[in-house]
Amino acid sequence: MTTRRSDVSGPAIDRQALVDRHRVVMREIDPRSPLSVGNGEFCFTADVTGLQTFPDSYPVGPRDSRAADGTLLGTQSQWGWHEEPADPPYELADSLVSYQSRRGPVSYVDLGGSISGGTEQGTPENELWLRGNPHRLHLGMIGFVQRDAGHGRPIEVEQLSEVEQTLDLWRGMLTSRFALDGRPVQVTTVCDPDHDLLAVVIESPALIDTLAVQLAFPYGNQAWHDNTDWNRPTAHRTELDQRTGDRWTIRRTLDQTRYQVDVSAPAARLTQTGPHQVLISTDQDRLELIFAFGTEPDRDPVATTADKIIETAGDHWRDFWTGGAAVELAHIHDRRAVELERRIVLSQYLTAINCAGSLPPAETGLVCNSWRGKFHLEMHWWHAAHFPLWGRPELLRRSLGWYAEILPQARETATRQGFPGVRWPKQVGPEGRESPSSIGPFLIWQQPHPMYLAELIYRATGDREVLEEFAEIVFETADFMAGYAVPTEAGFELGPPLVPAQESYGGMRAEVINPTYELVYWHWALRIANQWRTRLGQQPEPYWQQVADGMVEPTVRDGRYEAIGVEPWTKRSDHPSMLCALGVLPKTDKINSETMAATLDAVLADWDWKSTWGWDYPVIAMCAARLGRPELAVDALLMGEEKNTVLPNGHNRQTASLPLYLPGNGGLLTAIAVMAGGWDACPARPAPGFPENWDVRVEGIVPAP
Repeated sequence: MTTRRSDVSGPAIDRQALVDRHRVVMREIDPRSPLSVGNGEFCFTADVTGLQTFPDSYPVGPRDSRAADGTLLGTQSQWGWHEEPADPPYELADSLVSYQSRRGPVSYVDLGGSISGGTEQGTPENELWLRGNPHRLHLGMIGFVQRDAGHGRPIEVEQLSEVEQTLDLWRGMLTSRFALDGRPVQVTTVCDPDHDLLAVVIESPALIDTLAVQLAFPYGNQAWHDNTDWNRPTAHRTELDQRTGDRWTIRRTLDQTRYQVDVSAPAARLTQTGPHQVLISTDQDRLELIFAFGTEPDRDPVATTADKIIETAGDHWRDFWTGGAAVELAHIHDRRAVELERRIVLSQYLTAINCAGSLPPAETGLVCNSWRGKFHLEMHWWHAAHFPLWGRPELLRRSLGWYAEILPQARETATRQGFPGVRWPKQVGPEGRESPSSIGPFLIWQQPHPMYLAELIYRATGDREVLEEFAEIVFETADFMAGYAVPTEAGFELGPPLVPAQESYGGMRAEVINPTYELVYWHWALRIANQWRTRLGQQPEPYWQQVADGMVEPTVRDGRYEAIGVEPWTKRSDHPSMLCALGVLPKTDKINSETMAATLDAVLADWDWKSTWGWDYPVIAMCAARLGRPELAVDALLMGEEKNTVLPNGHNRQTASLPLYLPGNGGLLTAIAVMAGGWDACPARPAPGFPENWDVRVEGIVPAP
């Protein structure tokens, strides 16, 4: 069966008008708000020239510094990773530390040294390497230069005037207009929707005698705040070969990483002007360029044209906007509605180009390299749960399939720790190897995520094929969860050692037990796993049901839910994770609504908002909506706190060192889906999570569990 989609509420939505009124227009350099084009597998982030001409104007600071305030200009992909050689090779086993659990000693990939200001201090070299490798590659900086005796000379920001740059969301097209020393330049930048192809069309009289395009290739970088290393030219190779009259191949070698860039440039010349620089010039006033990136690019750029890519991209994005769900707030007489609608539209675009690929997304997507470009599996839900709710289950299905690829590693971890099934890692690259950390390996709330995400895809499609595809992942996850829960006289308990979603307790990981959110998540998800068995014609697993029913009750003190089951009970910082137990999760018999309402009020009264993260505001909104407090739900999504900042380009900015945070965008879309499309057994009115006097127009939302 397919879960019923939300009925159309109000007149039909003019999808193009909805999207077009939130197109992004920039008239000056905003270091925090560059614009991107992409397809989920590949993303190109540009400055106001439509290329990457001024990377120094978009810096990101180290985690322990606030000196920089920008966003990197990345050319990144799901396949582009680099590992710096280590001799001898470093092994994860060297970082294992034994912790005492209620079942006996258990080994975890712990971190030596400490983390201060977000930066490793006193960490052994092997663990720094394991944390920094593999790291995502910047595949090539493509920017304008001035021709100077056959070479490229940098353009200065002061040479630009009359800047007007528009991101046309409906067509997925970036159009940049400016004057260079008074001469007009127009640049069209588009990414092919199905291939890692970037099309660039440049029109300017300056091309004839002054303006050129330069490709520059850096070495990989293990740093948090930079995805390029320009200081090691002898550590990698760049080779230019002409294939035909207007096609060239640039071959790149960085240690064991090899990839190429095929360039189609009719009526142009390509010249290698340095070890890692290639200049593209023409004597005409129009230059059409196609860049095909890949280990073996999956499409010959000669077989297409820039105009064809522009047309294909336009068709793709029109289908994207008309094919999924839509929520329109423009007819609401409330000043909050315009800003909320802007955030909704831009978040759909940003998650589509950064979070809809074949790997779980990094928290800064395909733009810059927070956590070295690795992805956090506890954040996968926040990036991508909204896709099936918004009628786009295929965009989540791509990355959820990756879990099958790392089943052997996940089984090995579970087996080493004495558990059945699979234990999912936290901070990983495509190979699925855990990173040493005093937090990550002790987290458990990512364990049920694949089950929840698979359930959302099934609800959106009703396809038995979905059950068959993800059954192994769901069932082995359930085996681990049931085996991890400790039977006691009080019931089944969780931990220690353990770090809950609210990571403030990382320093006491050897003592933490029974976090509220995780207890309820175990209870709900194990029941879902047995529903999957029933749907597939199998008998429910009795022990899963026994554990689900027998989970201990969350700790209540003074009429409110505490975060964990031991002192200090609840720290008033970081994530208010207790609220996830009713909001992220549906109503269960483990949660009392009145007690949760008191918990929500207490959070709002005295929480340390500076310590929160971008997805905490959707948490509050979903909790408020399910408690029947829709005004509060809207207020939560628009709270005027630093970590809830949404920039002109739509990104959820956190700090100078974390200039964008896609879990905030994805969390917003999930909260809007709950509020607009409803949930199981919700009030029988349109958009039940919004105030009744809001004229919310909704099409195609799949109700949440």
